[in-house]
Amino acid sequence: MHAPAKRSDIRKFARTKGEVYVWVTSMGLTIGLVMVIFLLGLILWNGIGVFWPKPVAQLTLLANSAALMGTETGLAGEIVKKRTRAGQAADAPPMEEYQLFTANRDAYGASFKYVDASEITAITYPRDLLAIERLEYGDAIGYPVAITTADGQSIVYASPDFRPTLDRLVRASADRRHEIERIERSEIGKINARMASLRVRERAISRSGQERPEEIARITAEIATLQTKYETLAAEARTLREQQTLDTLTLRLPSGQERTILFGDIVLTTFPNQLGFFEKTGLFLHNFWYFLSQNPREANTEGGIFPAIFGTFVMTLLMSVAVMPFGVIAAIYLREYAVQGFFVRAVRIAVNNLAGVPSIVFGVFGLGFFVYFVGGTLDSVFFKDTLPTPTFGTGGIFWAALTLALMTVPVVIVATEEALAAVPRGVREGSLACGASKWQTIQRIVLPASAPGILTGLILAMARGAGEVAPLMLVGVVKLAPSLPLDGTFPFFHLERKFMHLGFHIYDLGFQSPDSEAAKPMVFATTLLLIILVVILNFAAIIIRERLRKRYATGVF
Repeated sequence: MHAPAKRSDIRKFARTKGEVYVWVTSMGLTIGLVMVIFLLGLILWNGIGVFWPKPVAQLTLLANSAALMGTETGLAGEIVKKRTRAGQAADAPPMEEYQLFTANRDAYGASFKYVDASEITAITYPRDLLAIERLEYGDAIGYPVAITTADGQSIVYASPDFRPTLDRLVRASADRRHEIERIERSEIGKINARMASLRVRERAISRSGQERPEEIARITAEIATLQTKYETLAAEARTLREQQTLDTLTLRLPSGQERTILFGDIVLTTFPNQLGFFEKTGLFLHNFWYFLSQNPREANTEGGIFPAIFGTFVMTLLMSVAVMPFGVIAAIYLREYAVQGFFVRAVRIAVNNLAGVPSIVFGVFGLGFFVYFVGGTLDSVFFKDTLPTPTFGTGGIFWAALTLALMTVPVVIVATEEALAAVPRGVREGSLACGASKWQTIQRIVLPASAPGILTGLILAMARGAGEVAPLMLVGVVKLAPSLPLDGTFPFFHLERKFMHLGFHIYDLGFQSPDSEAAKPMVFATTLLLIILVVILNFAAIIIRERLRKRYATGVF
């Protein structure tokens, strides 16, 4: 008599239990989204905050504390954070302290200092404090005293000509610096490349044992001409460098000592406590563009990251070009041509397991196969005149792209197989019934219809490959690359060159930097740029995928 009631209770419990599972899964999804949003928000806030100009505070300290810190009155700098720490004694109350970015690393030995709040008598924001971005030793903060020009003229800070002269000399120094870089990187770089090519040709002739006096004489004459051009350009660059040392700025540090700074070492000067909102916005845009467009310096903790952005972009494109044909061809064979059986099942299992292999294993394989075997063979066949200096027998952007393509090809194979399987069988049979061959059906019907799914696999591969670091450390990435893989020197695209990568740049800043505190803002800024670059690449692929989906949705399905 009670069996129907029990069955009803079981069904009711199952329905209730199912609703509970729906709530549990939705809660898990919500927690995951909140965590992702929080992480992205943290990176965005700290990454953008690097470029926004901050006020500089003057901390007046107690006499004893100032003497212990080696300063007459106090310290000045950006207040980075305020924290509470436990007292020295067990029963002592907690103490508050400020972390101060004091800059002036050459004078203080470090860019950051911690100051107990109890030792501070006053915090002010003087309008006369000058912040200077330098090529070496980081930033400098202090009170300007005077400018000494190349002709011996001294302009004190109280003079109305001080600010115009300061801006004019900083711009002139920047112009000379850009001219020096153009001469050394472009003009002298091309001459060195041509001279190296001529010397390799001369060495090849001598090794061949053939008598070619006319060609040897022509090479010698061309080398002499290039050497003359080189000496002329080097003298011009040397003159510009000497001009960079003629104008100086005298700065009184908050500690009381005075320092002389060459205008040739100054990148940017600002009075941070005099800036309004629109001036801060303009300086923010300037700092952001400088970060995007310039080369790094000071162990990558200063300057920009343009080589890393360019290297990541080019490497990801090369990886995509390499992985797509192999992945699509393999998927087409497995899905359309291979006889389904034990061998095909084993291949699919191997492909799925390959996707779970640690990335460092692919790096070791790329080093052994691509670099040492393939690259060494290419050097021995096509570049034997340059040996023992390797050309392709060492790490480079091409081998890095192939290594990451090998690592991400399982993702493309699986996504392409699923896209091919999603094409309705009736469409294939209709094409075959109209007289088309199997390849014509695949080429004109199946592949266009499955293109959105194939691009989904490419998007996943790009997202994974762009952020990988471990295999790149073995097959071509470096801390600082002197030349880009793409430049104006023939053959313009240099697949054998080493390159910089945003992921490795983050690792280098976070774990290899000599000043971890100074590198922390750059870590967040570089991470933000890496995320933006991956989003841009993926967004471009998503747009193409959606257009293909709209184009073929009506005609096929």
